[in-house]
Amino acid sequence: MATLNGRPVTPDALLTLALTNFGHFTSMRVDDHRVRGLDLHLARLVRDCRTVMGAELDPERVRSYVRQAAGDLAGSFVVRVTIFDPAVEMAHPDKANNPSVLVTVRPAGDLPMPPLRVKSVRYERDVPAVKHAGLFGALHARRSALLDGYDDALFVGPDDHVSEGGTWNVGFIGEDGVVWPKADVLPGVTMALLQQTGQHHTAPVTLAEAQGMHAAFATNTTIGVRALSTIDDVPMATEHPTLTQLRDAYLAVPGERL
Repeated sequence: MATLNGRPVTPDALLTLALTNFGHFTSMRVDDHRVRGLDLHLARLVRDCRTVMGAELDPERVRSYVRQAAGDLAGSFVVRVTIFDPAVEMAHPDKANNPSVLVTVRPAGDLPMPPLRVKSVRYERDVPAVKHAGLFGALHARRSALLDGYDDALFVGPDDHVSEGGTWNVGFIGEDGVVWPKADVLPGVTMALLQQTGQHHTAPVTLAEAQGMHAAFATNTTIGVRALSTIDDVPMATEHPTLTQLRDAYLAVPGERL
């Protein structure tokens, strides 16, 4: 299911997005028509629209399109909101200043999800603070990990410091509690919600330090808190009291009604 500015989308309307891939998005898990961190998702879209297009985006307009797309769907599903300008040409991204709202809906998996086996990959996303549509590098890293028998990629910079995962933030449980890597990463909504609970801090984390932590986990809106069972060939604990607390804290967030 897909709509563009509240109307059924046509293939021609998607040509610009397919050919230029210039835009940004957010994905949100909807449970019984409630979204955890809905205000943060909308704020992200407004902030990123200013960065990508230099344009103002009306969050209530976006919310109305999401509510329309959700309709009378029951249970849990994932809504992705993509912002792009259908009139933009590859030669003139400076002309992309008229944001349109593409809303797509797909099924959501049950929570909690099984642990992930991840492979460290040398990679840094372009403009990491923006959740942009340029996913080639991240997907190429994920493909590399999958071909080597892992579930996903964990990004490591040239300084050997861990940053984030393919489409998720990464956190660790160490001697001093929950540690988030101090690096250029996407400011995730799920990460922000978790940081409002308990003791959290941010610090540089090398790959070796990551592999020596008590536990590691991935977070995003679709997976919640998902343990990492392996980083490269190093096994990680998938059960830890703090992991349980984080999962419970995320699931306890009531969410905002669409």
